[in-house]
Amino acid sequence: MKEIVLNVENRTLMGKKAKRLFGEKKVPGVFYLGEENVSVQADEAPIRSLARSHTTHLLKVKFQDGKEKRAILNDVQFDPVFGSILHFDLHGVKEGQRITLQIPVQLVGTPKGAKDGGILQHSIHRIKIQCDPDSVPEHIEVNISELGITDSIHIKDIKVEGAKILDNPESAIVTVVPPPSLKEETPEAAAEAAAEQPAEPEVIGKSKKAEGEEEKEE
Repeated sequence: MKEIVLNVENRTLMGKKAKRLFGEKKVPGVFYLGEENVSVQADEAPIRSLARSHTTHLLKVKFQDGKEKRAILNDVQFDPVFGSILHFDLHGVKEGQRITLQIPVQLVGTPKGAKDGGILQHSIHRIKIQCDPDSVPEHIEVNISELGITDSIHIKDIKVEGAKILDNPESAIVTVVPPPSLKEETPEAAAEAAAEQPAEPEVIGKSKKAEGEEEKEE
């Protein structure tokens, strides 16, 4: 994994006062390292670039006093309306200590089922793993080329070298679902459609009494 340098400063503005940083094109954050949590700030541009890359990077965080620490950019919060960065979290990495983090999923290929009208459903976009700091993958590739209609790839179907996957192995990462036209032709759909049909009116025959009365009339 490529190591990227991120310059940060100790932050003195807290709470609502931290909003003043936005005018200087800086964003507030927190550096977590065990029990040692440090309030920091950084230029918005590199944080936005890292967040948009959709990959995980091992960072060399440089402080104003010259100290350097390794960390992972674990979370970036965006304003849902304006898209500006509100806050970021850095999780420090200690040498020799395994770390837990979320790795983005990158789909590769075009499923065969999509050519037959199937619709790809991508349900899991990040996978939680535990690994050594030097074994952190930038992303996890999932090849979906061979997926037909109704096929799925689950957590248990993938492996990440040098890492332990912590998510539920039965969870589906991607599934190719049938198009609406095919859904209507399934046995379940046919049974539902039959149940919705109005019952045919019952043909009621003549009663024996009525038949006897007709014979007398004759």
